[in-house]
Amino acid sequence: MKKKYVGRFVTSVMMALVLLISIFPTPTQGASDLPPKHEMRAAWIATVGNIDVKAGMTKAQYTTWVRQTLDQLKAQKFNAVIYQVKPTNDAFYPSKLAPWSSYITGKKQGTNPGYDPLLIMTEEAHNRGMELHAWVNPYRVTMPGQTLSSLAPTNVARTNPSWVIKYGKQYYLNPGLPEVQNYLLATVEELVANYDIDAVHMDDYFYPYKIKNVTFPDQAAFKKYGTSYKKIADWRRNNVNQLVKDIYSTIKATKPHVQFGISPFGVWRNQSLDPTGSNTKAGVNNYDDLYADTRQWMKDGSIDYITPQIYWSKTLSVAKYETLVNWWSKEVATYAKVHPINLYIGLADYKVGTDADKAWNNKMELPNQVITNRADEMVQGQMHFSLKSIQKNKLGYATILQKQHYNYTAITPAISWENDSLPKLPTSVQVNKAAAGLQLEIGQQTTEQPRKYIIYRFEGNEEGSYQDPRNIVDVVYNVQGHTVFVDKTVNAKKVYTYGVVSVSATGVESEEAYVVSR
Repeated sequence: MKKKYVGRFVTSVMMALVLLISIFPTPTQGASDLPPKHEMRAAWIATVGNIDVKAGMTKAQYTTWVRQTLDQLKAQKFNAVIYQVKPTNDAFYPSKLAPWSSYITGKKQGTNPGYDPLLIMTEEAHNRGMELHAWVNPYRVTMPGQTLSSLAPTNVARTNPSWVIKYGKQYYLNPGLPEVQNYLLATVEELVANYDIDAVHMDDYFYPYKIKNVTFPDQAAFKKYGTSYKKIADWRRNNVNQLVKDIYSTIKATKPHVQFGISPFGVWRNQSLDPTGSNTKAGVNNYDDLYADTRQWMKDGSIDYITPQIYWSKTLSVAKYETLVNWWSKEVATYAKVHPINLYIGLADYKVGTDADKAWNNKMELPNQVITNRADEMVQGQMHFSLKSIQKNKLGYATILQKQHYNYTAITPAISWENDSLPKLPTSVQVNKAAAGLQLEIGQQTTEQPRKYIIYRFEGNEEGSYQDPRNIVDVVYNVQGHTVFVDKTVNAKKVYTYGVVSVSATGVESEEAYVVSR
């Protein structure tokens, strides 16, 4: 990286260091042994069933919970949260298209909590330099046993009952209806247009997981709309493929920098069903059971990232973790030709210390999976399910992860294929002494504003490596051209040099840094 020396000034004012050695360990080998600078470290925050968020909080209580939660994740060096904002055809934000979720208030669906949970979560995440991915579930209308009459009167499942299918004990929007497709696209457009989110995220719930000897009742829609298909399975896959493509197009037409990512079930197809499938014996697969053809999304360029949920141990014979990581890595390398795709891996934090597979009784199982991810050049990070499990920290696995692997700040990977233009450097950076440490004021008086800044810090009057992430103090979002950051981890007896790098909305870093010393 080239460095641009602008407004460099040095004073003999000294500052206070409270950095732990584990946060910025001294490198002992060559640059090839540096830890990954760009790595997704995300936590899923599930709201369905109030898995990770309790109901009934006031605005003040909710805001306090958000701040405490994000402070904890930030301290553990996570850099993104995947926040479930549409768990069951409802919303964690004021919407003209979906009712308020009952999981906010604990009351009847449609009850206004009196505040905007998504807005608060987004703003507080960005205040900490963390990405916010808005997680939506497209087809699910109810959870098991829930009746349609329990839904808000404005829910489209009640205003348009012909859109709804009951399968087992749940209700779903019929994926084969054009009206449903159009409705879902409208909800995504509303979400992206109204919120400064970094991504739209979908998980593994497409067509529902199959119930033995129960047929999904969409034959009427197939007869009407699937005439060009001989098999209903192919038609169903096309319905999902088309939705994915159209959501991608809708997002990019609304805000091109917003990412679209999906975290599918961890097995596409077993080799017994397709010779190009994985060497696994999973009882469920995406292609045949959920009608989710993940390979086609890669071929179409319909997603920016994919996060297969590889929720198995490294020793489970029917679906070994490393076997699946290798398979997904080759898939992305082979089929992502329209544009690259970032590959992350979904990790089963919820299994640590609790699963029938005794491998999860080893506190190193999940940390070792992170090591496996890092050994594969195609894998660019991981997402952890879910917040509650990270907080419980069974067997101390999360502590191990923090001390041994997440012991420095990493940058979320870019999506440069959407726009690879280099961002403008800050027009000014000033460093002044503050009560809590050193305060950096970053000015950006340009028409093209970067989305974030990366703040590097080096001891003394000279710059060090911009490739070593252990030199990163923090990542901060640009605040309307005047961004203030206080470095609280300094030593009053030392001189520091800061290099501030601009980051575009698609994650592209400026080639040069604005450098100041104090």
